[in-house]
Amino acid sequence: MILRPGTFLQDRYEILEQIGSGGMSDVYKALCHKLNRLVAIKVLKEEFSSDSNFVSKFKMEAQSAARLSHPNIVNIYDVVDEGDLHFIVMELIEGITLKNYIMKKGCLDIKEAIGIAMQVAQGIAAAHEQGIIHRDIKPQNIIIARDGKVKVADFGIARAASSQTMSATAVGSVHYISPEQARGGYSDVRSDIYSLGITLYEMVAGRVPFQGDNTVTVALAHLEAVITPPSYFNEMIPVALENIILKSTEKKPEYRYGNMYEVISDLRKALVNPNGDFVQNHTTVDDSQTIIIGKPELEQIRSGRKPQQEPPMKRASSGEEYGQNHQPSSNYDEQSGSGRKRRNHTDEDINPKIEKLLTAAGVVTAIIIVVILAVVFSKISGLFRSGSGEETVSTAAISTEETLSEKTVKMPDVSGLDSDTAEKKLKDNGDLYMKVSEYQFSDTVDKGDVISQDPVADKVVDKYSAVYVVISKGPEHVAIDLSKLGLETMDSASAKSLLESKGLVVNVEQKNSDTVTAGNVISYSPSEAKEGETVSLFSSSGPTLVNPVVVPNLEGQKQEVAVEMLADVGLVQGTVTEASSETVARGCVISQSALPGSQVESQTAVDFVVSTGNSQESKYKYLASINESFSLQNIIGPGSGSTQLTLKIQLRQSVDGQDSVKKLMDPVTLNGDQLLPVSFKNIEGAYGVTSGSVEIVNVDTGEVVNSYAITFVPVPQS
Repeated sequence: MILRPGTFLQDRYEILEQIGSGGMSDVYKALCHKLNRLVAIKVLKEEFSSDSNFVSKFKMEAQSAARLSHPNIVNIYDVVDEGDLHFIVMELIEGITLKNYIMKKGCLDIKEAIGIAMQVAQGIAAAHEQGIIHRDIKPQNIIIARDGKVKVADFGIARAASSQTMSATAVGSVHYISPEQARGGYSDVRSDIYSLGITLYEMVAGRVPFQGDNTVTVALAHLEAVITPPSYFNEMIPVALENIILKSTEKKPEYRYGNMYEVISDLRKALVNPNGDFVQNHTTVDDSQTIIIGKPELEQIRSGRKPQQEPPMKRASSGEEYGQNHQPSSNYDEQSGSGRKRRNHTDEDINPKIEKLLTAAGVVTAIIIVVILAVVFSKISGLFRSGSGEETVSTAAISTEETLSEKTVKMPDVSGLDSDTAEKKLKDNGDLYMKVSEYQFSDTVDKGDVISQDPVADKVVDKYSAVYVVISKGPEHVAIDLSKLGLETMDSASAKSLLESKGLVVNVEQKNSDTVTAGNVISYSPSEAKEGETVSLFSSSGPTLVNPVVVPNLEGQKQEVAVEMLADVGLVQGTVTEASSETVARGCVISQSALPGSQVESQTAVDFVVSTGNSQESKYKYLASINESFSLQNIIGPGSGSTQLTLKIQLRQSVDGQDSVKKLMDPVTLNGDQLLPVSFKNIEGAYGVTSGSVEIVNVDTGEVVNSYAITFVPVPQS
């Protein structure tokens, strides 16, 4: 039965609207008139209200969850039976489910995902302390409130962790279910750890690890399939976080974390040391008993005789030998089908051919066991130290063969391959996946090719392992062919400027030349140079002079000072012209005809250009203002109060077709839940430019995270 808006429950709760629906219940937003607060009411669906089992299960959920009080758990206020209606009154959380948040963002930021996971783990840990296992941890049951608080909701299949209920089958969402839940086995706190691990996997990888056409396929994948490391889908995931996820999602519960507090501890370490190797993974130990084959048994195997049959041991009536749940298999009479047990096979029933095959197999097995024991004892006691080189090679070959298994592969060599080919080769050889550890300059390896790899080639590694490669950036400095730059056709100033723009250091030397005009390039050395190397430019100082003098640098000097500087060295003022300048003050020299530092004949006239300044600029200045504030949650998202960003504010304008940037605020570090004030009065822009933008810049990445368009107006100078 759907409750309509305006319906009252218990003469207290007014239904406002339906906000959700699950497999067993509908959820409504309601107003509690007694306490004047908004609440969420979870009502058991009508088809289940008449089923005493469902009603009992529904009440058990409410009673167990009502005992919990934690900032990261949705609070239960009341449990009510009203006629055929059975409902729970809960805390109303205004926000978004983690599932919808992941769908909107794709992959969450690493620090943000860890922050959310820690809050979820703290809530679940509080429930575990009360003996309550959630058994249905998934992003749909995790709510991110508008204030960034993360809460776990819907203990829909939770049970008190008692001896009566520990082995009960609990079916949660199949994409997040633990292997023990999928097989209907024993569930405990480690089942919630597995589901949290899958949820964290989805947060950082943007997808769940196991997908399929139906629920059976996905459930079987949880039981059998090897989980693909999440960094295969998002290479930005650091090592520490990936190890936490992989440990949390181990198939065997004993290999996972023992409790949620261990998970929280490692998540905190991952925030501080994202590439740390602190996660304690399990060590596989072969605890099977060693089978010792005696001399009589070996003789029997060699001769093909069957060992004497031991009389069958009596089975304990209580089932102690096989366990409480063991069901002994029975053989039935194939002809009568009456359910009577068939007699046991005797020696005469065995097919002779099968007997010979079994005997041969026994011999092979015995030989393998003997070889393995010999190798083990040789390593311990040094039995084969004096053996030949052939024996050593043979032992090594056996050891390598034993190391390889269905879950391991031999590392291929990808050195020298381009990155795409290397990645494909690793994928084709055991689903290995490539991660670039760094880029390095190399004079021998082409740009984009692999310089080195870790692990090295031919090493035996697990399938789906990460292979860290170093990629070549090519030569750090490429040799420049100076003969293609046409330096001989340039004056020395232009040539010097061109070479310096290519990262070269230029040393200009003057030489007399009867053929090259003064100030032009005569020659250069060397013919090729790399960035940072020195190039010598030989500039013509004209023909050999009788009374040579060095031309002074007049640029930026007042006209009267320039005339005096010429006279001091025996030169005279030539033609003086005027021109406006945005950079040179009125009355100062903008340029000169003879190159500073060059040699000319005494009493040579030197022409120069004098600045008239900018009369309009002296009358007006262009001003603008802004008064805004920016929330960092717009770029970081909720649940990231512990995340910090370093930001700066700048003004950007286009001046004469060129980008011009002016600092407005020095870099400042803020928390993710803070507001950044963007308030400036009387921002002075470039003269004559009426538009621009105020930009907020992430100092660490250089990214412009927000910008505001502003308009400048001319204001008379005071």
